[in-house]
Amino acid sequence: MGEERWLPEDFEHPSSVPLVDGVHLRPIRASDVDIDMVTVMANRDMLWRMYGEAWGWPPASMTHEEDEEDLAHHAADMEAHASFNYAVLTDDETRLLGCVYIDPLPAGPDGAAAEVSWWIAEDAPDAWREALDAFVPRWISQAWPFAHVSTPFQLPRP
Repeated sequence: MGEERWLPEDFEHPSSVPLVDGVHLRPIRASDVDIDMVTVMANRDMLWRMYGEAWGWPPASMTHEEDEEDLAHHAADMEAHASFNYAVLTDDETRLLGCVYIDPLPAGPDGAAAEVSWWIAEDAPDAWREALDAFVPRWISQAWPFAHVSTPFQLPRP
């Protein structure tokens, strides 16, 4: 008996998605480590409040090499369609602003299910934060084949 597929065999994940003028999403890469490390560590307290208990991430002592390994793991998972991590980037890709995570949940009677979460740097403009908060649920419902989506990690906005 084979393993049940999470996504349809012919599903192709988006390779680049515009968010707002000057900002887009694309699959994260290990080569993003320098801009990822800066943003993650600058926002570590917020990220720990979101993910720390469940994921143990990001650790206070995370090294450049550990971050690069983590990003490489995310990139491999995306190629295998096991899970997805989209970087939120400025169009020139000199700054990583946040991430969108799409992870599998057990399929329900209606089909595939996912756990989706996202974050954006605390110093990002409010308009970008609001755009991401509005965009992700709409994008997931329109571009992804999920019958059910859970968003357990979203922090209330002040």
